[in-house]
Amino acid sequence: MWCGARGKSAHDFGKSVTGWIRPPGPIAQGLRIGLLGGSFNPAHDGHLYVSDVALKRLKLDYVWWLVSPGNPLKSEKGMASFADRLQGARALAQHPRIIVTGIERDMGTRFTADTVAALKRRFPQGHFTWLMGSDNLAGFDRWRNWQAIAAAIPIAVVQRPGSILARHNAALVRRFGTVRTLKALMVPPAVAVLDGRRNPQSATALRAAW
Repeated sequence: MWCGARGKSAHDFGKSVTGWIRPPGPIAQGLRIGLLGGSFNPAHDGHLYVSDVALKRLKLDYVWWLVSPGNPLKSEKGMASFADRLQGARALAQHPRIIVTGIERDMGTRFTADTVAALKRRFPQGHFTWLMGSDNLAGFDRWRNWQAIAAAIPIAVVQRPGSILARHNAALVRRFGTVRTLKALMVPPAVAVLDGRRNPQSATALRAAW
């Protein structure tokens, strides 16, 4: 089982700049950083759960929440403003190793493939892993250049209620299979499915309750 965690506090981050865009948190050679993208409309405990499982099981130093300026696969109807979604995510993520960022807006990227390429280019000293809940797994093959994403960055999928069986039919898993060790996950294409205590909360359910 993958367990344990390491890393500096986000407060140790100085004022260094990589390229022309400031990194959202500490960045140094070999730091392991999970990337959790989404609309965060709104941020909820499910996002915290995915982040916590990944931090522990993958021995990550940090998780960056990438609040999207606009999700190409989601309607703008009912979408809160970028500023409100960013503020809400920051209010929820009271964790020293979860960093909420709007860096996609700064880089001018909306598609995950472009975001991953830009982050790897600007911050080559970090080791990034893409994180997502299993509820996103079934539709991953609808993402632009999804196979290129898998070839560029390791992907860790955290099991969530209602989508436990998604891995069996997902195009991503059929195409690349899954790995079972942290060492194997380090070199893409590599997909790991992580299990644990499952959190049922979703942004869709929260919006329906407003």
